[in-house]
Amino acid sequence: MKIRQKIMEYAKLRRAVRELNALDDHVLSDIGISRSQIQAAVYGR
Repeated sequence: MKIRQKIMEYAKLRRAVRELNALDDHVLSDIGISRSQIQAAVYGR
Protein backbone atom coordinates (compact mmCIF):
# COMPACT_ATOMS: atom_id res chain seq x y z
CA MET A 1 0.00 0.00 0.00
CA LYS A 2 1.37 3.38 -0.91
CA ILE A 3 1.92 6.04 1.72
CA ARG A 4 -0.84 8.26 0.31
CA GLN A 5 -3.35 5.42 0.61
CA LYS A 6 -2.25 4.72 4.18
CA ILE A 7 -2.68 8.36 5.13
CA MET A 8 -6.11 8.52 3.53
CA GLU A 9 -7.17 5.30 5.31
CA TYR A 10 -5.92 6.66 8.64
CA ALA A 11 -7.86 9.91 8.09
CA LYS A 12 -11.01 7.93 7.27
CA LEU A 13 -10.69 5.85 10.44
CA ARG A 14 -10.05 8.93 12.61
CA ARG A 15 -13.14 10.58 11.11
CA ALA A 16 -15.20 7.52 12.01
CA VAL A 17 -13.92 7.66 15.60
CA ARG A 18 -14.79 11.37 15.84
CA GLU A 19 -18.27 10.80 14.45
CA LEU A 20 -18.98 7.94 16.83
CA ASN A 21 -17.66 9.94 19.79
CA ALA A 22 -20.07 12.74 18.85
CA LEU A 23 -23.07 10.43 19.32
CA ASP A 24 -24.78 10.21 22.68
CA ASP A 25 -24.69 7.03 24.75
CA HIS A 26 -28.29 6.12 23.87
CA VAL A 27 -27.57 6.13 20.13
CA LEU A 28 -24.37 4.14 20.64
CA SER A 29 -26.37 1.62 22.64
CA ASP A 30 -28.87 1.38 19.78
CA ILE A 31 -26.12 0.40 17.36
CA GLY A 32 -24.67 -2.07 19.84
CA ILE A 33 -21.47 -0.47 21.10
CA SER A 34 -20.46 1.39 24.23
CA ARG A 35 -18.23 4.44 24.31
CA SER A 36 -15.30 2.31 25.49
CA GLN A 37 -15.66 0.05 22.41
CA ILE A 38 -15.44 2.77 19.76
CA GLN A 39 -11.73 2.36 19.01
CA ALA A 40 -12.05 -1.41 18.77
CA ALA A 41 -15.12 -1.15 16.55
CA VAL A 42 -13.41 1.22 14.12
CA TYR A 43 -9.97 -0.39 14.06
CA GLY A 44 -11.27 -3.98 14.25
CA ARG A 45 -9.42 -4.96 17.38
